[in-house]
Amino acid sequence: MKKVQVSLNSIDKVKSFVKDISRFSCDFDLISGRYVIDAKSMLGIFSLDLSKPIDLAIHSGDDDIREIMEVLKPYLA
Repeated sequence: MKKVQVSLNSIDKVKSFVKDISRFSCDFDLISGRYVIDAKSMLGIFSLDLSKPIDLAIHSGDDDIREIMEVLKPYLA
């Protein structure tokens, strides 16, 4: 598992983020305080405070992590 911080401060950014990570079969969780949300759930993401960066936990093997990090570049905080 790898953790990074992402910034999803607009509706368009959330839409493209969900579209981009949905290509991968592994699980992604957004963690904000005591809340853990499935990062592939657009409705779940909108229930979080998007005004500040959010922790993203990537549950993937080392093989996919490089490709995932490349896709996440526009969203990294």
